[in-house]
Amino acid sequence: MAMAFGNALRAERIKFTTLPSQWAAPLAGLALTVGITAAVGASEGPPAPGSGKDPADMIYFGLLFGHVAVACLGILLVGQEFNTRMLGTSLTAVPRRGRLYGAKLALGAALGLLLGLVSTAGCFLAVYATAGLDFSTPGLARSFLAGVLYHPLMVLLCLGLTAMLGNFSAALGLLTPMVFLGTTWLAAIPGVREAGQFLPDRGGLYAMRTRTEPGIHYGHWTGLLIMVLWTAAAVYGGLQAMRRRQASDG
Repeated sequence: MAMAFGNALRAERIKFTTLPSQWAAPLAGLALTVGITAAVGASEGPPAPGSGKDPADMIYFGLLFGHVAVACLGILLVGQEFNTRMLGTSLTAVPRRGRLYGAKLALGAALGLLLGLVSTAGCFLAVYATAGLDFSTPGLARSFLAGVLYHPLMVLLCLGLTAMLGNFSAALGLLTPMVFLGTTWLAAIPGVREAGQFLPDRGGLYAMRTRTEPGIHYGHWTGLLIMVLWTAAAVYGGLQAMRRRQASDG
């Protein structure tokens, strides 16, 4: 069984490396996240003494744009096969849908973790080089860890939701605007903000902050847990959707 899963994972890795549309997404995410953060750090310079600004505002500014590409990576890992109708070919090689889905999840988690480590480290170094950064700031180590973990969680969240939708165009049309604008817009509406703070990306982004924020009803680690729970639900829903399609396909 381990060998069969390893073969399925190897096949997914080969598909990823040979399809430019897939590996272009993490490269775009890395460029946007680190590039925009560096540009903002260079333009704003060191914060004024006693300004009370959360350093995470500058460190993760680029992520507000780059995480759209991270979401696209999760969508592409499973959605592209829906779009090209190549799922049947993949199932010929890996007849068990659970194993095929698990291989996609494993690849997505690995890519997301690598992307998270490189982009988060890049953002920290960019701010250190352009605006200055005190690495002894309380909460900064936890912020770094949350920044790294946010990426694989976002990839798996979008992968699972795409598997549930079973349609590449629908996933791309719904999830990317929601990640980029939707939850931010909802969180800005009085009354809706109370519920909006429990959305997955809101919880994950709050986990990266070094300071508490008025009106947020949970702590930083709880914010990360909220994103983990949403991601687990999406992954499970995607698995069930894949299994139902197996039965309907006969």
